This record gives sequence, structure tokens and C-alpha cells, in this order.
Amino acid sequence: MPIYDISYTSLIFCFFLLAIPIFISRKIRLELEKSTMEAVFRMSIQLFFAGLFLNYIFNLNNGFLNLAWVGMMIFFASYTAIKSADLNVKKLFVPIILAIAFSNLAVLIYVNKFVINLENLLDARYLIPIAGMLLGNTLRGNVVGIGDFYNNIKRNENRYLYSLSLGAGMYEAALPYLRKSLKAAVKPTLANIASIGIVSLPGMMTGQILGGASPLVAIKYQITIMIAIYVSTILSATLSILASFRTAFDEYGLVNQDLYEKNL
Repeated sequence: MPIYDISYTSLIFCFFLLAIPIFISRKIRLELEKSTMEAVFRMSIQLFFAGLFLNYIFNLNNGFLNLAWVGMMIFFASYTAIKSADLNVKKLFVPIILAIAFSNLAVLIYVNKFVINLENLLDARYLIPIAGMLLGNTLRGNVVGIGDFYNNIKRNENRYLYSLSLGAGMYEAALPYLRKSLKAAVKPTLANIASIGIVSLPGMMTGQILGGASPLVAIKYQITIMIAIYVSTILSATLSILASFRTAFDEYGLVNQDLYEKNL
């Protein structure tokens, strides 16, 4: 089956589609024209340079370089998760990056070794795209989970303090908020899993089919990826919140107020 490339001239026709949301924005006065153009411009530039660099990495296929690229992805995912949750980056960065790195790398290596059965676990063609899909989805779960957890404690401070005053330990008093936050973190992923195949054909499966793979092969990869995303999302969100306890709470179980100070 031939793989049809998209020429740069043809890509321009794709950009013409943006006239539709821009027209709607101007007509209804949504004021999204500037943000739309800026977002698409940034995406295009970032993907262009990422494509050039990934092409070099794929051709070289050096295990250490591949891991360094994944490490950079983890670094920015951790920073973005804390920043997007409106929390103190300096206070939470170390525990969050350790939690995200462990959960995503553990699931990634497991999938490459026991599911795909790769001889080279650090093969760039598998390591980097799968890591990107895991991190992209766990990032959303971490933003929701971490932000929801600490904001709920802040909004319900009196109830939380009352639990502590009755003799509850820090973990015991925080447990109801942890449960609620983790459910919120994984709910979008579960909804996505439940609708795949009937409501939508996901990007990875579509990409493989367009690339010439058998639909049955694409389905097996998609099942693997969705399970991996769900596991890494709930594991990453759980470990991120638990790992942050040491720096987020003082010895009396109270939340350090500088946690809510945004910086960097």
C-alpha cells in the first residue's frame, strides 16, 4: 500500500481551513483570531524543528541520546504540570519530576520489553513516540490531579483542620481529597478508552493505518497504548501527590502557604 506524502504546497491548503474558525470568531466576537494564529504558528515551528531533530535521532539511534530526549520531555512535562496547576514550581519540582519519571519510564520499559518484545528497549522509533503519547496524556492527568488536590484542601481548609484537630494524621485527613483528585485525573482517560472504536479512531491507530499497517496490527498497538496511558496516568498522579507531601505540608500536617505562590 503506497504512503501518500503531503507536499508543502498541499500543507498550505490545510492552513486555509483556519479561515473557518477565524470567521466564526470575528462574526460572534470571540476574539480568538490572534490566539488561534499564535497557537498554530508556535505549533508549526516547534513541530518543524522537532521533526528535523527527531529525524537525526532516529537515524543515529543512540540509546543514551534517545534517553536524553525522553528526559527532556519529562523535564518540561513536570514543569508544565506544576505551572498549569498554579502551584509553586520551586517547592514541588523535585518530587513531581521524580514521580513522573518513575511512573512513565516504568510503564514504557515494560511495554517495550514484554508487550512489543523489542530487542533494543531504547530503539528511538518506539521509545520516543510512545514516551510522547504517555507523557502527553499523563501531563493532563497530573495538572488536574495535583491542582485539584491542593485547591480542594485550600477551599475546604476548615474541614481539613477539623479532621486534624480530631486526631487524624496528615495522610488520613488528606485521603478524601486524594480520592476525589485521582478520580478527576483519570476520568477523561477512562471516557476516552470507553469511546474508542465506536465514537472515534485515535491518532496512533489512524497514523499506522495511513502508514500502511494492517488495521488489526494497528488495533493491537492502540489497545496497548491506551492501557499504558491509563496505568501511567493514575500511577503518575498518585505518586506526584504523595511525593509532594514532604515539601507541601509542615510537621503539623498544615499546608505550607508558599505552595500557592507561583514563580519561575
